[in-house]
Amino acid sequence: MNSPSLKKAKEIKLPSHVLDLTFGPDKQLYAACLDGGIYEVSTTFKLLGDNFKEIARHDNYASGINWSASQKTLISASYDGDLKWIDPKEKKESKNLKAHNFWSWQSRVSPDGKLIATSTGQYLCGGYKYEPAPETEPSVKIFDVATGELRHSFAHTPPVQSVAFSNDGKLLAAGNLMGEVILWDLTQDGKEIARLKTPDFTGWGIIKGHYYTGGVFDLHFAPDDQSLYLAGMGSTTDPAAGNGKQLWQRFTWKNGPKKEGAAADGEIGQGLMETLAFHPNGKFFLMAGRLFKGNWNAALFDHESGSRLHQKNIGFRISTSTFTPDGERLYLGGGANQGRPSEKKKWGRIIIYDVIS
Repeated sequence: MNSPSLKKAKEIKLPSHVLDLTFGPDKQLYAACLDGGIYEVSTTFKLLGDNFKEIARHDNYASGINWSASQKTLISASYDGDLKWIDPKEKKESKNLKAHNFWSWQSRVSPDGKLIATSTGQYLCGGYKYEPAPETEPSVKIFDVATGELRHSFAHTPPVQSVAFSNDGKLLAAGNLMGEVILWDLTQDGKEIARLKTPDFTGWGIIKGHYYTGGVFDLHFAPDDQSLYLAGMGSTTDPAAGNGKQLWQRFTWKNGPKKEGAAADGEIGQGLMETLAFHPNGKFFLMAGRLFKGNWNAALFDHESGSRLHQKNIGFRISTSTFTPDGERLYLGGGANQGRPSEKKKWGRIIIYDVIS
């Protein structure tokens, strides 16, 4: 295989920063945005008018949008703690469920579309060392997509910023601020089967603030479900700067937690990495986020060697990514300069790249 590369095909503007993307029926694209809106997005060129249409709205940031093909419904998540079921044909909400008392940090639908997992948790001081206080509600919940019934609830140390189903749908993983990742086996009634911990994603602020910062911002199982990839930012002493190194790490767990790989220092810069996605062929993955210092904020890495294959400086912060099922295109969502509120700029961005290999 030739080393893959990315060629820009299109850029789409939305009302605000794009926090999540998904493909729905007939390859239709949907976006969850910072303004609380859930948007149906057209990827065809329009000389006049907008490329988006609002189909639902949350009372706070819309942090997630998911498609269940088996149940034929979209499910959105938000910092208001709600999950909304949205009918893509009618373009309206069909069900609302209060999942959390605090934010839904991240949400994911299982591969078979029957379950949706969501994570929550507020970082409150739990002691004189500023360690996180214990959770006040289960930090990870799984709901039945067809009925809305709570199927599992799991304890974790808040805030829990990321969740991921394994590719076979049997396992769930969740990562938090302190670099702790728990894995549960859903075929064994949610039994905990492993607990990983890495200090490399968590910093302690000594400049402008004294508290923990960072965390595991995204998770993804390897294609064979034998290892788990974590994405985020390396340790920093300045919480406000976001100047930790761009970071991914790979772990196995079956014979005890073991780090099997990580981003090489010579191939990374500084900045918070918010999203990680595998190409459908399973041979390489993308990591992207915010650039503080360096040459790129989106890069492709080889799954086997961990080597960087290709890099791009997108020019603005990236929060979400997804490949098309055929692997021919990559969609990145984020936001450019917001500007003054009075300017009413469309500062959300979706960048579409052709994947060349």
